[in-house]
Amino acid sequence: MYNKEIKEVMKELNSSMNGLTDAEAGERLKKYGLNQIKEIHKISIFKILLNQFKSFIIYVLMAASIIAFLFGKTTDTIIILAIIILNTILGFIQEYKAEKSIQALKKLAAPNAVVIREGKEKLIPASDLVPGDIIIIESGSKISADARIIESSSLRIDESTLTGESTPVDKVSSVIKSENVQIADQNNILFSGTTCVYGRGKAVIIDTGMKTELGKIASSIQEVEEQPTPLQIKLKQFGFHITLGIIIITALIFFLGYFRNQNAVDMFLASLSLAVAAIPEGLPAVITITLALGTQRMLKRNALIRKLPAVETLGSVSVICVDKTGTITKNEMASTLLYMNNKLVDIKDNKLLYNKKEIDKREFSKLFEIASLCNNATIDGVSDPTEKALIVASKNLNFNFNYKRIKESPFDSDKKYMATLNLVDGNQISYVKGAPEKILDMCKYSYRNGRETILNRKDRESVINAYHEMANNALRVLGFAYSKDENPKNLVFTGLIGMIDPPREEVYESIKTCRKAGIKVVMITGDYKLTAQAIASQIGLHGKIITGEELDKLSTQRLSEIVEDISIYARVNPSHKLKIVSALQKKGHIVAMTGDGVNDAPALKKADIGAAVGSGTDVAKESSEMVLIDDNFSTIVSAVEEGRRIYENIKKFIYYLFSSNLAEILVLFIALLAGLPLPVIAIQILWINLVTDGLPALALGLDPTNHEIMERKPRDAKEKIINKSSLINLIALSLVMSLGTIFVFNYYLSNNSLIYAQTVAFSTLMLYQMFNVLNYRAQDRTIFSSEFFKNKYLLGAILISVLLQIFIVYFMPDLFNLIKLTLFDWLVIALVSSTVLIFQEIRKLFIKKVLEQY
Repeated sequence: MYNKEIKEVMKELNSSMNGLTDAEAGERLKKYGLNQIKEIHKISIFKILLNQFKSFIIYVLMAASIIAFLFGKTTDTIIILAIIILNTILGFIQEYKAEKSIQALKKLAAPNAVVIREGKEKLIPASDLVPGDIIIIESGSKISADARIIESSSLRIDESTLTGESTPVDKVSSVIKSENVQIADQNNILFSGTTCVYGRGKAVIIDTGMKTELGKIASSIQEVEEQPTPLQIKLKQFGFHITLGIIIITALIFFLGYFRNQNAVDMFLASLSLAVAAIPEGLPAVITITLALGTQRMLKRNALIRKLPAVETLGSVSVICVDKTGTITKNEMASTLLYMNNKLVDIKDNKLLYNKKEIDKREFSKLFEIASLCNNATIDGVSDPTEKALIVASKNLNFNFNYKRIKESPFDSDKKYMATLNLVDGNQISYVKGAPEKILDMCKYSYRNGRETILNRKDRESVINAYHEMANNALRVLGFAYSKDENPKNLVFTGLIGMIDPPREEVYESIKTCRKAGIKVVMITGDYKLTAQAIASQIGLHGKIITGEELDKLSTQRLSEIVEDISIYARVNPSHKLKIVSALQKKGHIVAMTGDGVNDAPALKKADIGAAVGSGTDVAKESSEMVLIDDNFSTIVSAVEEGRRIYENIKKFIYYLFSSNLAEILVLFIALLAGLPLPVIAIQILWINLVTDGLPALALGLDPTNHEIMERKPRDAKEKIINKSSLINLIALSLVMSLGTIFVFNYYLSNNSLIYAQTVAFSTLMLYQMFNVLNYRAQDRTIFSSEFFKNKYLLGAILISVLLQIFIVYFMPDLFNLIKLTLFDWLVIALVSSTVLIFQEIRKLFIKKVLEQY
């Protein structure tokens, strides 16, 4: 519609300047439907619930519960099912709360619109708008559908939610003759989801609902498939290996007994005990709780996590693609530089600086008098950001002008200036601001050092040079002049003021942190190349820059070859962003994408981590894994740090649980090979895995952040959870624990009943794991280091676990097939179980000595 005359548009839509009749509007509403963006991927409560079961380990646990039930192990079945239910409830609550939070953040949709129906203005729900409706737009109006402008008076629209450009766009009613014009350049079209910041106009609705540009982008999101997170992939692999191990061990033990002429049913039950020992029952619950606690910490740092696995994925991020407007920048124009009296003066921290030294503000009073009075902005409310920047600068510099306005000549794109006539001390004075070259052409005089002089050629050249220097720094520059009459040809040139959407103060340090952490930051913006370069320079972002036009000329293969060298993308549209994220992912990167606009939604969904900002559009939020409540790029950097910490802690408790479970397997396996009775029974193993193991494992998930965590490169997404060195170490620890338990069991069995020996073995194995958790808390450091005692939760968890073990031995012995122990028994148990800690301390000391020699 942008390339058609207004009469042609009105004829095609069968409308007129009097608008539609109520009857016709009703018929069209039936035909086109409500003017709403459909929630294509709205997540139901049932779907959130089902998502909690998408884990291989959960499948293994469910299979184990069925087997236990079939063989009459009712208690075991109940305990395993309780674990599955607990995991499901925790995950469901977190995701449901996140979805409710997203609903509360919805702010984009305009509830009402002013239309002309049957020749009269009416206020109607925006959802009732139909093609052919005539809408009235004024400052502060939210555009609720796509529309062709038919009348425009100084109309300016903030299209940052759609195009990413922070500067308002001048809108006109004249036809655009060109073909294939980009959305950002369709200056006679209003787009749904944008906002009027200045002027007034009328427009005819051409598209509503899902047919608007906003709706088209919402539709395109469903074409992007969600990818599993690194943690989900690794846990699936981990679960598969555990299952394979269980099958091999079960089969091995069964056939070993069979060839020894043991009863087949008895051997199967023994094999089942081994299977129970092998399954880390507490792992899903511990991971879910750890991730949930991580989301609460992130929420305190203004990051709302919508999906639990995203917490860990953040720790894998190797590239952050960040939208400039509102995330790197403040999304508000600020006056930063002025030219007057042949001086380029910085505006910084409410001071005027010339050659980095503060100068007297009064010298520039006349310039800010014009900037304040030839202006319709207010500090509060919806205003043109450029005009607002002038008002804010005047106020911050303590200038206060309040002269009566007699009349106004609004800005329009043809004349390129605005003028007001004010009554100043009984005299009428005209104030004019606009495009510098236009203002300069209208000036005959120059205001310098408090005097009016003839504006000669040298003066003009100085102004033009200053203008070019400011523009080359990506500043939006306005010229200012005044006159003591209304003749626009005899103006007195006063000066220039340059404005820019400034970067957030903390972004520079965040970029620096990313560089140390080996994370590449890529800035993607709809702004022009020069503006993007200027902002990048201010935030310390270095690298090649490419525009959307240049990107269109690149093949997918060519982009893949150069994508890692590019740090800045300027003047891009939504399809470009998706292309960039895809190219980075093909290079093996884990990509985070921050953004606020509808234009970001497809890339947010495609990215491994989509991070929408809190003030952004609903479409962006619903396509993301997390929401930056404070709109700040630095928040995602903090979230990455938290994600790295959580992954390190997840590895710690997986190592701990796996080494502990392996020790349980070896205890049963060695006992069967040696012809001994089972040292521990299935329900005792379940107790250790769920309760006494679970609490310390959960406490490991609360380990504080290592100060070096953001000085390491991102880990390889393909890295296995358990590598060769960690596998060797945990096997060694498992052997120590299993052999110690067998030794104690055999010693007590030779002098006492089987139930007595099993009670001692059960308690020894449990206490072994309390000492073992200290190994994984300390990692490569000695347990006597100062950092070791920082995790008070772990020390508390160990104490609670030990007390629970003592409780069941003395107060619930029948349920667990136990007998009460003496103090001497406990001393023996403590002495033997401490050997796993002593062994690891000796190993660490040995490794340290070897490393010192080399």
